[in-house]
Amino acid sequence: MSGAGGTGKGAAAALMAPALVVVAVVFLAPLVRLFAMSFEAKAGPLAAYLEVLGDPIYRHVFVNTFVVSATVTAVAIAIAYPTAFALTRIGPAWRTLLFACVLFPLWISVLVRTFSWMLLLERNGPINRVLVGSGLIDQPLSLLFNRTGVLIGMVQVLLPYAVLPIYAAVLRIDPALIRASEGLGASRLRTFLSVLLPLSMRGVATAATFVFLLALGFFITPALLGGPASMTLSMLIDSLVNERLDWPLAAAASMVLMVAALIVVGLAGRFVSVRAIAEAHR
Repeated sequence: MSGAGGTGKGAAAALMAPALVVVAVVFLAPLVRLFAMSFEAKAGPLAAYLEVLGDPIYRHVFVNTFVVSATVTAVAIAIAYPTAFALTRIGPAWRTLLFACVLFPLWISVLVRTFSWMLLLERNGPINRVLVGSGLIDQPLSLLFNRTGVLIGMVQVLLPYAVLPIYAAVLRIDPALIRASEGLGASRLRTFLSVLLPLSMRGVATAATFVFLLALGFFITPALLGGPASMTLSMLIDSLVNERLDWPLAAAASMVLMVAALIVVGLAGRFVSVRAIAEAHR
């Protein structure tokens, strides 16, 4: 038996070897090079890190990145939860239609969706025309090239990643528990707070972690819908590489972003496993 087990493990290791080599070549090796590059500033090994963490402008970019990511996560969860709950309660035909509405954006390029939002949010776009025409506002709102546009675009792009983990968590709740709560006289709000929300909290935590991590490194939507005042860390890294050609500083900023992401994963690991986040991604 042990011989057969050893042979099986050897075969599994042989099958995994090509994948491990690819990961080492295309991921680990560039990461190690990036880490080494972050210490190659002309002013000294730690100069890039001191500049990234000490400059008020860069600190503002870090704060803005975390504020945008946290806001996008909160809004996406607030929209995703009732959507996921509705998916578990409606009939098959409506469920198929609603699932199509949730998943269809995933099949369209983020760049195309972001350009669509530019057309919708511009000063003379359909949203402002409707608001002005209905008399709700006197002057068109400034929805583009600021944080408002970034938040709207990022929530729309990342919303499916929040809906699916919460839907999976709500689907696993036994409907008999909800009927029992309501049968004992609890209101719908009390049933939601005492039964539904606690039992689905694992899915909410998974969705929040996943959306926050994606938002931390998001580039296309903030770059096209945001302005200089709403610069995020990914936009800063792009600027350091393509405009200033300061690779050590860009590498240091990338390392700081990676450490921040690892800290978020570590904190989230207290409530939800990394495997659950990976399953949500699939």
